[in-house]
Amino acid sequence: MFSTNKTVAFHTLGCKLNFSETSTIARNLLDNGYERVEFSEPSDVYVINTCSVTANADKECRSIVKKALKSNPAGFVVVVGCYAQLKPYEIAEMEGVDLVLGATEKFNIADYLEDLNKDNQAIVHSCEIEEADFYVGSYSIGDRTRAFLKVQDGCDYKCTYCTIPLARGISRSDTVENVLKNSREIAEKGIKEIVLTGVNIGDYGKGEFGNKKHEHTFLELIQELDQVESIERFRISSIEPNLLRNEIIEFVSQSQRFVPHFHIPLQSGSDEILKKMRRRYLTKLYRGRIEKVRSLMPHACIGVDVIVGFPGETEELFLETYNFLNSLPISYLHVFTYSERDNTEATEFEGIVPQHIRKKRNTMLRILSEKKRIAFYQSQLGTTQKVLWESENKNGKIHGFTENYVKVETDFDENLINQTEYVDLVMLNSAGIVEVSKSPAELSYSIS
Repeated sequence: MFSTNKTVAFHTLGCKLNFSETSTIARNLLDNGYERVEFSEPSDVYVINTCSVTANADKECRSIVKKALKSNPAGFVVVVGCYAQLKPYEIAEMEGVDLVLGATEKFNIADYLEDLNKDNQAIVHSCEIEEADFYVGSYSIGDRTRAFLKVQDGCDYKCTYCTIPLARGISRSDTVENVLKNSREIAEKGIKEIVLTGVNIGDYGKGEFGNKKHEHTFLELIQELDQVESIERFRISSIEPNLLRNEIIEFVSQSQRFVPHFHIPLQSGSDEILKKMRRRYLTKLYRGRIEKVRSLMPHACIGVDVIVGFPGETEELFLETYNFLNSLPISYLHVFTYSERDNTEATEFEGIVPQHIRKKRNTMLRILSEKKRIAFYQSQLGTTQKVLWESENKNGKIHGFTENYVKVETDFDENLINQTEYVDLVMLNSAGIVEVSKSPAELSYSIS
């Protein structure tokens, strides 16, 4: 590695997958002699990795560009990510942006940084999305306790509200061998937990060797990863309900390393809306998956994605969603308000839901989510759990997560950072965090 005496700073918007890719881009630039600094500091280069899921992509991007130039008005601003692939020339018109890189170009960022002089016009290098047909492995190592490991990219689904296939291309996967190699590299850095991430990880195996067929399945991948002894925990980020096969649930229930935590997107509890969204399941299948998890892992944490305000969602259909979610033994919700996205089929649908009603429904589901989370946390009080402690000292407290994703805290002790230990879950405090006491013996470990 040589030195360029140049600095680079990063800001990431969006999902775990974006964070894993930012880390990979950062390592590429460090290998090319750059020194990484905080985004709030003056830097020669600022790299902004964008998201396209929310309607605020434009506003968010402009705001981050302004923050960068406030730190260094002469800083060279590069925008990459999903929004950069979807709207490259829109971004290029933003004041202060110098370079926009699309879905394939972002991983070769060093090749585009020979001239860091700011110009009046941003340069765009953006492929047609059909060209994004090869796989680039990524993982994040910014956190001392956990890493996000990308195993899959792209999506072949045609949900009527989603731009991700337009931003990331077809479904394709890393090889099993490379996933195992990356997980061992992560372990060598002392990281104890890996979160598997991708656009549609249940579709893992498609495009593994550049072809459309499945060489391996997601079940086969996690079976291999379960043998990596140097990692204490594997966590599955988000997996489509139709791809969360019973065999996967059964395997996780028996696994020594895959933790009892599932995040299963629902999007709507109305079969009518699910069909309009062109999802690949109905509520009967979804309920069956939840019941299967609960039957084998009563203590499991189950998170759910849901969208409110989709075109045609009447008050009656929204209440179907609300009541369906209320009836499920789930642990928390991620609530999204539907936003119209260019080049998606749903923008042509009738029955547009007014913004104030979308906001009201979002609030109702967020309140339900908090009730579900508190009920789940309370159900775990009195049990003994294994906690992985994190590094932040927040008001004299250290926080961590149990295997089944209960957030806990105790008095800060530097010696606990990145350590696992058994604790008794004692009480839920006013901040909604579980306070713990030291378990008298690891042999007392039990989950009920």
